[in-house]
Amino acid sequence: MKQSDEKCHIELSTPMLFNYDECLLFLARSDQEVLHTIKDKILYKLLKINNEFILCKIGYSAQKIQVHFPLKTPSKAAVEQVIAYIREWFDLDRNLAPFYNMAQQDAILQQPVKKYYGLRIIGIPDLFEALVWAIIGQQINLTFAYTLKKRFVEHFGESVTYKGETYLVFPTCEKIASLEVEDVKALQFTVRKAEYIITIAQAMASGELNKEKLLKEQNRTSMKKFLMAIRGVGAWTADYVLMKCFHDPTSFPIADVGLHNALKMQLALDRKPTIDELKEFEAQWQGWQAYATFYLWRSLYDKV
Repeated sequence: MKQSDEKCHIELSTPMLFNYDECLLFLARSDQEVLHTIKDKILYKLLKINNEFILCKIGYSAQKIQVHFPLKTPSKAAVEQVIAYIREWFDLDRNLAPFYNMAQQDAILQQPVKKYYGLRIIGIPDLFEALVWAIIGQQINLTFAYTLKKRFVEHFGESVTYKGETYLVFPTCEKIASLEVEDVKALQFTVRKAEYIITIAQAMASGELNKEKLLKEQNRTSMKKFLMAIRGVGAWTADYVLMKCFHDPTSFPIADVGLHNALKMQLALDRKPTIDELKEFEAQWQGWQAYATFYLWRSLYDKV
């Protein structure tokens, strides 16, 4: 940790197969996003660690992610948690060479991996946030999903103001566990989604459900089964959470509309691919289904 004009900063070395600009493009995909802010390629992210708010000002130079702390100097223990969060957020510990070796020989992935070289799956390290975001996104378009998330975070999350800008953190499970269904429904959530989210919050607040318990499951199949036992979590939601929160590279949300649209576009089809075709693609991408999906999702932004 180095001293600077902003109290202190840390530097994280990144792998050769890392493209900060591509990762920022993903993070900037919605102007309704409230959990981070991007200004002039600087990423601002508020974290709450051990009841302490830590504002991270994140930049990139010379193959290093540079993190400044403009609010105050965090403790050494808090800094270690910030480092762990960022490494997980950007999937920095993943060796992508095998994925690129496979993808460069694949007719569908060949162009995306060349075009978005160095893009990594941007995760959601917090299990409660990952589950809630996946449930919000069920059966609605991405634009409306972001609108609902914005309302949810602004109403129930905590915030810090720095130099006239407000930064928010995702609501805690304890906060949401104490709500009534009507409190969430008032934000234009369906009754079902409100019920699912509050039930999950209560399970997490009681310790019945947490990331550590899921990580103790023997394999991906048992983790998916564990998740799907939660009310409101179907196969798509479980696969999404495994991909985004647990960085499972084999996760494949086969029913995902965005994946279908991306494949339709890549293959110049006049229809969406069938489930049988999707299973064939999955077999080709064995071991890297999540990264294949993520790169195909990225290709959808090029239409805008």
